[in-house]
Amino acid sequence: MRELGEFALIDRINAGREQAAHVLLGPGDDAALVAAPDGRFVVSTDMLVEGRHFRLDWSSPVDIGRKAIAQNAADVVAMGARPTAFVVALGCPADTPVTVIEGIADGMWIEASRAGGSIAGGDLVRSEQLVVSVTAFGDLGGQNAITRSGAAVGDIVAVAGELGWSGAGLAVLTGGADTSDPDFTYALATHRVPQPPYAAVLDAFGTHIPTALTDVSDGLLADLGHLAAASNVAIDVHRAALADPDLDAVAKLLDADAAQWILAGGEDHAFVGTWPAGASVPAGWRPIGVVTAGSGVTVDGVAPTGGTGWESFRGVDATPADNER
Repeated sequence: MRELGEFALIDRINAGREQAAHVLLGPGDDAALVAAPDGRFVVSTDMLVEGRHFRLDWSSPVDIGRKAIAQNAADVVAMGARPTAFVVALGCPADTPVTVIEGIADGMWIEASRAGGSIAGGDLVRSEQLVVSVTAFGDLGGQNAITRSGAAVGDIVAVAGELGWSGAGLAVLTGGADTSDPDFTYALATHRVPQPPYAAVLDAFGTHIPTALTDVSDGLLADLGHLAAASNVAIDVHRAALADPDLDAVAKLLDADAAQWILAGGEDHAFVGTWPAGASVPAGWRPIGVVTAGSGVTVDGVAPTGGTGWESFRGVDATPADNER
């Protein structure tokens, strides 16, 4: 980076990129210009810090770039909006290889395109460690935002996407297991690059809009707890509906509990929502519980005794935390 310089690198990582339809003016001016046809934006931002949220000896630069976009795109989609544009601020030491930044940029563009948007601009600065900060924009297309506060007693709780596999990948990386073992390939890939099922939410518009919705970033129990509190209800999760024999097989190899990964592992970036009692749950979703009167989250009617998910400031530096849990 010291040899190439900021502006040469900006030109290099933006060369040949094609902006999404909502980005009217991308990198190259004082600011980007993004369309807002709905008259509103959904906006979310998140930050990843090397050694705290990712490690270059665990993930490739492309993986890190994809992950940075995916976790932001999932937040936008969890509000019922289609991702349109991403703005990225990146800090790195002067001795960072240019290939690392190029890889991160490539990963960001891959995931931004998968989500339906593009990288509209950002900033590049020198810092003591590698830091990636992303702001995501989304368009509601005339629909109401889907918040966490709409669940009602009797609603069905359903999930789209996989649960527990990111936690399994993290256990492989932190537990000293052989990362070349093919039995761990899928868990590692899922942890390194989450796969939010964007279409499961966006394709449900018009006929299957959930009453409440969130993405699973901190852990299923933790994120359902946020939804329950916002809606002033309780939620009971059915353990049998969450069973995953393939994940059980990985857990057995690591002498671990797959149920704990599913309930509290986090960083799956699946979506969990609620639908009125008797409603048809859309394709790509599976029922896992029910909304009840009261407060908090239970599993088969019993309050969980283990951890429920990740909390940023209770983690330990230089180990997986926040978005690594």
